[in-house]
Amino acid sequence: MGNNSKLRWGILGAARVNERLLPAIVEAQNSELVAIASRRPGAAAQTLAKYAPQLQGVHMYDDLDELLDDPDVQAVYLPMANHEHAEWALRAIDQGKHVLCEKPMALTVADIEAIKAAAYRRHVTVMEGFMYRFHPQHARVLELVRSGLIGEIRSVRATYSFMMRPARMYRLAESVERGGGAMWDIGCYAIHSARLFFDQAPLAVTAMAKYVESGADVTNSGIMDFGDGKFAHFDFSFERARRSEYEVIGTKGGVKCHTVWQLPGDVPVISWWTEDGQQCEERLPAANHFRLEIEHFSDCVLNGKPPLLSLDDARINCQTIVAALQSAAQGQRVTLT
Repeated sequence: MGNNSKLRWGILGAARVNERLLPAIVEAQNSELVAIASRRPGAAAQTLAKYAPQLQGVHMYDDLDELLDDPDVQAVYLPMANHEHAEWALRAIDQGKHVLCEKPMALTVADIEAIKAAAYRRHVTVMEGFMYRFHPQHARVLELVRSGLIGEIRSVRATYSFMMRPARMYRLAESVERGGGAMWDIGCYAIHSARLFFDQAPLAVTAMAKYVESGADVTNSGIMDFGDGKFAHFDFSFERARRSEYEVIGTKGGVKCHTVWQLPGDVPVISWWTEDGQQCEERLPAANHFRLEIEHFSDCVLNGKPPLLSLDDARINCQTIVAALQSAAQGQRVTLT
């Protein structure tokens, strides 16, 4: 089954995100799906039959450790429950597997530091799965920003939301301490995309939230302080119409990404304006950011390249999220250390 020009993947779980991720592995030019595991009997086979019925010879496991023991698997994609990410990432690393872990990488900074140390010790590549970052529209936004078109960046606004459907209520079953709620699900996107345009970690965070009985947040809004009057505003909710956008404002103008979560058939749109009266709306070619993420990670492993999203980036994102949750819970500004 092996192919030296392709990274051999195993999927560690039958989560819903496989709807987009599994076909991405199959379609990627430098990847090969060789195994799927789930703790639910038969779920691995059902997942393959649903999303890639044409594939033959894929190993099916009803035990996650059996997949990690499979010598044919070089890398694993980890889409399990948020509070399980760190444990299973460390297990996979210990078996010498490269790991693409669905966001969030972990719920504590200490866990991310442990993952980083283990990855260094075992000489494997580990990356947090922020698929959106691999869509070409963000490279275009960064190109515009770095060109000086809108001047010095002073603020960023990131908004993410959708109305929670009954099939997704499991996202609210756990408290924020266990990885439940809006922050760990969609807020991590808001914080990650807003941080993209500043060359430092935030100095402090102030946030407010609405909670449900489980202790999960359903709505959260706040500000990251980057010093010198530079702020990033984040706002996300399970109780609002679908939005996934960010806007970057500088001293000379602004740039907006209209749809960060690109669904099949979406047309990527970027708009920008300047103080001197220029205005432009750019429509970019459609792209599958899940496939691009898989191809990037596979290329990094196969050719010894560092991934676009480092574990230091994952640590800063986690540190910011934890500070925002603390701020919302305590009703006060929290300084990052």
